[in-house]
Amino acid sequence: MAINRPKGTNDLLPEGTPALKSFASASAHTHLTTIARSVLERAGAQFIATPIFEEAELVKRGVGGSTDIVRKEMFTVTYFGDHGGFILRPEGTAGIVRAFLQNGLKQLPAPLKLWTHGPMFRAENVQQGRYRQFHQVDYEVLGSADALVDAEAIALMVDVVRALGLTGVRVKLGSIGDPADRDNYNEYLRGVFSPQLERLSDDSRDRLTRNPMRILDSKSAEDQALIRELSVRPMLDFLGAEAAAHFAEVQAYLAAWGVDYDLDPSIVRGLDYYRRTAWELHHEGVGAKSALGGGGRYDGLSAQLGGPEVPGIGWAFGIERLLLALEAEGVGLPQTPGPLLYLASMDAENVGLAAQTALSARAVARVEFAYKAQKPGNAFRDAERRRARYAAVIGTDEAQRRVLNLKNLASGEQREVALDDLNAVLAELENA
Repeated sequence: MAINRPKGTNDLLPEGTPALKSFASASAHTHLTTIARSVLERAGAQFIATPIFEEAELVKRGVGGSTDIVRKEMFTVTYFGDHGGFILRPEGTAGIVRAFLQNGLKQLPAPLKLWTHGPMFRAENVQQGRYRQFHQVDYEVLGSADALVDAEAIALMVDVVRALGLTGVRVKLGSIGDPADRDNYNEYLRGVFSPQLERLSDDSRDRLTRNPMRILDSKSAEDQALIRELSVRPMLDFLGAEAAAHFAEVQAYLAAWGVDYDLDPSIVRGLDYYRRTAWELHHEGVGAKSALGGGGRYDGLSAQLGGPEVPGIGWAFGIERLLLALEAEGVGLPQTPGPLLYLASMDAENVGLAAQTALSARAVARVEFAYKAQKPGNAFRDAERRRARYAAVIGTDEAQRRVLNLKNLASGEQREVALDDLNAVLAELENA
C-alpha cells in the first residue's frame, strides 16, 4: 500500500502539478508571503523566526489552559522518550513574545514591529480551510499601548490583503475592555447563565465557573441559540471610561484613513492578558466560517510569561484561507516565470559545452539545459513545456564557430549570438 501524507496536511507543490489547487501551490504561498513582507517591512516591521516547537508551559500560558487549542488540539513532541514537554506551536504570538523577553529585544527602539510566517499545528477536525498543519502570516508590535498602534495594525492587515488583490473583505471590530471591565462582565454572565446550567453544553458549564466570556465563543449550536434567546448583553456595554476612550480613538483613526469596519459586539477574548481592541477579518468566499484571521491587544501576556509588563498587539491570518478567498474572487496569481533560455545539444560530445554555457550564463539570468543530446524538435518542445522564453541547440557547426541561434519561442524569430557575447545579450533580454 502506498504511503500518503497525514490527514489534515498539504504538500506545497510546483507549478504544472495536475489539478493543482492554489492553497497547495508553493509559488502561491511564496507570492503571498512576498507581498506581506513588502507591505509590513515598508511599515518598519522586521522579520523574526522562532522554533516550530516550544516548551509546553509557554504554549499553555500564551494560548490559555482553558482554550480548546490547549485542551483538545495540541500536538505534543517527545525526544529521548522521556521529556514530553514540547508542543508544536498552534500560533505564533507566544513564541515571539518569549523571544522578545529571552533575547533582550526590549533594548531595541519601541514600539518594536515584528513579523513572521510559517507552519502552525492544531489537531482539529479537517474541513475546507482548516488543516492540522496550516500556515500563517503573523504581525506583532511590542512596547506601546497607544490607540494609534492598534489602528495601524488593523490598517496594515487590510493593506496586505488589498495588495494581493482581494476586495471582498470586512473588518469586524470590538473591544474587550480592561481587566476590571471583564470582571464585571463575567459576573453579569454568571448571573445570566447560572439559572440555565442544564441547557448549556458540557464545555460551557465548565467555562461558567472559570471563564464565562468563553461561553460566547461556544461552537455548540444550542449554546448559541440560548445566547440569542437570553439577549445577552455585549462586552461593549461594560467598557470603563478609559477603555471606551481608547476604543473611540481607534475608530477615529480608522475612519480618518478610510478603513471600513463593522462594530461587532460578539467578539470576545476570554484570557486575562487580553486588553481592549480585538478584531477579525472576514470573507464570505471561504465558507461558513468566514474569518481569514484576526488580532487583538495582549498587554498582560509578557507578565503572564514571567517577564515585565510590556504592552503588545498583533494579528495573524491563515495563508490557505486567504488563498481560498482569492480563488473565490477569481483573483489570478502570477505564475513563476520559466527560464529565459533553454539550451540543448544535438550530439553527445557537445552536452558538456551546453552545460558549461548555461552555468556561465546563470550569472545574469535563469538558464536551464538538457542533460542528454536532443533532436531540435524535441528540444524546442521541452523548452516550451518549461515555459522558456528562448531556446537554442548546439550542433557541431555551432560548437566550431562558438555561436548560438537564439529562438524566440513566442514569435519564432531567431538571431545568431556569439558565445562570448551571450551573457550581455541575455542581460539585455532579462531587463527588456
